[in-house]
Amino acid sequence: MSVTAENKQKIIEDNAQGKGDTGSPEVQVAILTERIKNLTEHFKSNHKDNHSRRGLLMMVNKRRNLLAYLKKKDVERYNALIQKLGLRK
Repeated sequence: MSVTAENKQKIIEDNAQGKGDTGSPEVQVAILTERIKNLTEHFKSNHKDNHSRRGLLMMVNKRRNLLAYLKKKDVERYNALIQKLGLRK
């Protein structure tokens, strides 16, 4: 269910603002999006797993807060990120 180390490194490289950047909102949102996708697949076969569902809801809320922060600080970066990750309509 979690993101493998190799996959996480690839996500970081694709979304980093500079060399060694692991804490920018873009990187955090991209990693959370991957984890949310993995958990969503998990729930297709384990629909009664309510403990993991709570974790999923917390991740979705954290991602929403990070996106709101990014939108407030820099709308262009926000638009580029949601376009790249395919989050909105």
